[in-house]
Amino acid sequence: MVLFSSAPQSICVLRLSAIGDVSNTVAMVQAIQRQWPSTHITWITGKIEAQLIEGLPGVRFIVFDKKQGLKGYTCLWRQLQGETFDALLHLQTALRASVATLGIKAKYKLGFDAQRASDLQPLFTNTKVPSPERPHVLDGFMQFAALLGVQDIQPKWDIPFSENDSQWAQQHISSDRVLVITPAASKAYKNWTAEGYAALATHAVNQGFQVILAGSPAPIEIELGSAIEQKLSVPVTNLIGKSSLKQMLALLQQASLVCAPDTGPAHMAIAVGTPVLGLYAHHNPQRTGPYLCLPYVVSVYEQCIKEETGKPVEQLPWRSRVKDEAAMTKILPDRVIGMFDKIVEDYSLAK
Repeated sequence: MVLFSSAPQSICVLRLSAIGDVSNTVAMVQAIQRQWPSTHITWITGKIEAQLIEGLPGVRFIVFDKKQGLKGYTCLWRQLQGETFDALLHLQTALRASVATLGIKAKYKLGFDAQRASDLQPLFTNTKVPSPERPHVLDGFMQFAALLGVQDIQPKWDIPFSENDSQWAQQHISSDRVLVITPAASKAYKNWTAEGYAALATHAVNQGFQVILAGSPAPIEIELGSAIEQKLSVPVTNLIGKSSLKQMLALLQQASLVCAPDTGPAHMAIAVGTPVLGLYAHHNPQRTGPYLCLPYVVSVYEQCIKEETGKPVEQLPWRSRVKDEAAMTKILPDRVIGMFDKIVEDYSLAK
């Protein structure tokens, strides 16, 4: 069953956060645009996330600031007053996002099915999107497009950035082979160790790579970057806290390879075609990993979740998370360095 046999007039996309999920949503939005370029698309997103996707062709953005509380909702609803969409794609299960749908008029309000829905989301939707066979978040997003009637749901991305952003990135690059390490996620337990990153950086420099540390100005990221530098006797370029999201995107695009834990820049790198070495322990990388580089993930998730639950991944709910806050320390530097070497060989990055 598909909802539309011809182009709908207008679609509203609701995905507020986070950076990685918003990056993946871009692929779904652009799949809709490829099939139905005349469809008007309105995307409601978060304040920070809007900085990444600003300028996306053919998309009207409305920023929802959750920090404004009730005022944020009334501001959103006022901007949508008098509009009725053919379909609302409710891609975020958080209750705050569901509350936002109360002021959005649409014939079809699409949400996740029982397998993937949470936080009472089914109460706010009238059309349930079947979960795909593959567990990845992006495959789940693409099912929304498929249910609309989109035929080509192969993920492709085109997130624009300016020439100034590109020049900013270029001025920090001094080699034709660059490893960008974005070492920190928003939650400390998702981060690998400073010792591990230092070992990888040392190996990469010895192989002739320039190593750049990148990330947001969040204290957790700045502190981890400093801790990595303190353990190094080889030169690295530390740009943590020194870039906008668009500058970061340009930097990732110009990199040869990116190493990251379960964090937004891993998905941003995929969006600009750069291979990613992902580091995972708490979430199933088959669900949240860098979509086009899942074979290059170093993961202890499977081991840790079985130790905690006594069950293999296949027998557990889709969102099952490892609770041991020290789980990332079980990733050994030798495994990461070995995967780095494999990517260098597979992508012909060696000199």
